[in-house]
This record gives sequence, C-alpha cells and structure tokens, in this order.
Amino acid sequence: MTTLLVVQHEDECPPGMLGRWWAEDGATLDVRRPYAGEPLPPDLSGHAGLVVLGGHMGADDDADHAWLAPTKQLVRVAAAGGVPALGVCLGHQLMASALGGQVRRNPAGPQQGLLRVGWEETAAADDLTAALAEPRRGVHWNDDVVLVLPPGGTRLATAPGGEVQSARHAPSVWGVQWHPEADVDVVAGWPGTVRAHDEVRAAGEELATAWRPLAAAFLRLVRRREDGADGSGHA
Repeated sequence: MTTLLVVQHEDECPPGMLGRWWAEDGATLDVRRPYAGEPLPPDLSGHAGLVVLGGHMGADDDADHAWLAPTKQLVRVAAAGGVPALGVCLGHQLMASALGGQVRRNPAGPQQGLLRVGWEETAAADDLTAALAEPRRGVHWNDDVVLVLPPGGTRLATAPGGEVQSARHAPSVWGVQWHPEADVDVVAGWPGTVRAHDEVRAAGEELATAWRPLAAAFLRLVRRREDGADGSGHA
C-alpha cells in the first residue's frame, strides 16, 4: 500500500480534493497535525512520498511554530533520498527555504482568488507537469512568494506579477504556489474578499478538472519510485 506523509499546518488547510483523489486511487494518507501536538516522524521510513500543505504562517517563522524546522528537515531528507515531495502554497515556500531558496512578502501585494497558471517551456518536459502544461487557473491565497529558487531549481510557472508560481526545487521535490486541494468547502474557512470566494464557488468543476491530473501525476511518480528504486517504499 502506497503511504504518503502529509504535513498539515492548521485546521483550515486540510488535504481537501488532493486527499480525496489520492484515496480514491488507492493511496493511504498519514496526515500529521503538529500544531495539534501530533509528532512528525524523524525520517521518511515507511512513507513513499511527502506532501506539505499550506498555512497562514511564514516559511521562516520557525521560532513561532516549532514544527516548521522539522518539516524542512523532512524536505531535505526527501531531496537527498529521491523521495517524491509536493509542496502547496506554504509547503512550496518551505521547500524552497529548506533547500537554499528565499521566501519574502510578495512585492505586488497579497493574492486572493483565481489566477491563471503561467507555465514555462520547462513545464512541458517535466515529470510532474508535462500533462498540465496548458492554460488553467488555480486558487491563490497568499502573502508570501518564492523570490529565489534553491541552487539547481527549475522554474515551471510564473505568476502574472512575475513571481515563482511553480518550481522543481530538487530532482524529486516540487512546489506550487496555488492550492490544487482547495474547493469551495475548504476556501469557505479562509478570510478573504467576497469576490475571491465567489470566484472559487463558481469554478468548482473547472478546478477539479484542472488539478486531478496533478494529483494523479504525483502519485504515479511516487509509485514509480516505490516499484523501481528498492521495492520497499522506504526512503
């Protein structure tokens, strides 16, 4: 059984649609909520992939949120061991920070609502995004952005304001600034403008169609490594 370690940072940012899709495709989600006192494992033994979700905190707020440093260490473990890892919004930023990139407040200001994903040419040849490299929109709800990629990182998409929208931070580590897990029920718990909430409410079917292929592509990468690397699913 393929088991994904999922790091959740707050009640309002659950695995959402991603979790449902992976479960439907036969994966087991080991969801850890360290903000509620649930411990993070010291490594990825017994986990075939790592998923780091979003949250309101900053990627470098380690002093205020004690689990962020251990989460970043798990990202480094994944990168070193070739374990597939996917970061969503804050997770994307944590992965960049963990591997030597820089995260800052978005110079263009906060983002809320639906934005078009600006795929780069690199996305069409990438293992995760090749099937997605065509116009589609994603739910954005963030103040911070990745300004500098980790050494050796590859930009896969650029936001309308020029910020890094998606990246391959390391050969087995990907991040997306938008929320492919977010449906209307998830977003209902987020503070934001009426316009942003209305946009998501009106785009439910569009979002599911757009991002289920991302979930499927990531799970394929996890299973490909699980089946081919050492046969055990362990890091």
